[in-house]
Amino acid sequence: MIPAIFGLSGLTLTADERAFLRDADPAGYILFARNVESRDQLRALTEDLRSLHGRDRLLVSIDQEGGRVARMKPPVWPAYPPAEVFDRLYDTAPASAIEAARLNGEALGLDLSEVGITVDCHPSLDVRQSGAHDIIGDRSFGHDPMRVAALGRATLDGLAKAGVVGCIKHIPGHGRALADSHKELPTVSASADELELDLRPFRTLAAAPIGMTAHVRYTAWDAENPGTLSPFVVEEIIRRRIGFSGLLLSDDLDMQALSGTVPERAARALAAGCDIALNCWAKMDDMIGIARAAPTMPESTAGRLAAALASCPPDAGRG
Repeated sequence: MIPAIFGLSGLTLTADERAFLRDADPAGYILFARNVESRDQLRALTEDLRSLHGRDRLLVSIDQEGGRVARMKPPVWPAYPPAEVFDRLYDTAPASAIEAARLNGEALGLDLSEVGITVDCHPSLDVRQSGAHDIIGDRSFGHDPMRVAALGRATLDGLAKAGVVGCIKHIPGHGRALADSHKELPTVSASADELELDLRPFRTLAAAPIGMTAHVRYTAWDAENPGTLSPFVVEEIIRRRIGFSGLLLSDDLDMQALSGTVPERAARALAAGCDIALNCWAKMDDMIGIARAAPTMPESTAGRLAAALASCPPDAGRG
């Protein structure tokens, strides 16, 4: 098995994908709107992936947050609200907001588990900052770290009740970014003391089984490298100061915040301490390059992967 997550090109596996993926044996997959048409189609696709590797508990992930980030859409699936809705409810009824976030997470998770998806790249624990780029915006649970952590925990609990593992993101925090990391590298010049505020929700939920890094350069910690590619950020900030010991995914390596070829980015992310290189766009040349550049999955990563998926029903999507 290689420490990578790959995307797929369409609604079914192509012959080339089937041959490559069977041989490469990646840690898992990520799905997008291009892979989603109906419940029956999506169940068949995730079942095909499980059969390809003979692994009942397979990491099959998706970005299904609600609001503007939703790959499974109406009329087939319900429209879920963005995180900001729960932040606003918290202003007047904190306990109700937490319960609503938990129930929303459970309902969302039931949609995913029904079609064999085991991991949701959600919730975002980024603390919202006034004046920052809107790439986070209403995806955040608010400006207060305690509130973000409380609503994030409720979301994780709801997803877990439905048999789906949540993935906290974007560690160590994307809320201050003044640019969209899909298009360019954001640089955050806040001091180390100021950045403590961003770390608080992640520290509170450090026991989460899966997390995802941020393609953001924090000059207080590493003036040269974005967090995903920084050994200092991964090992010192994420692993030690936050205390996150779960499976750490890079954010999508195709994003324009990063330089170099995609296989080079994958090699750097893994060398920096990320457990898994995430490559979303199903470009065969890039996937082959990552498979060649990636080392065999270390035992530590394999252990974190198994622990993360331990709560997923082995028959997800087969009902």
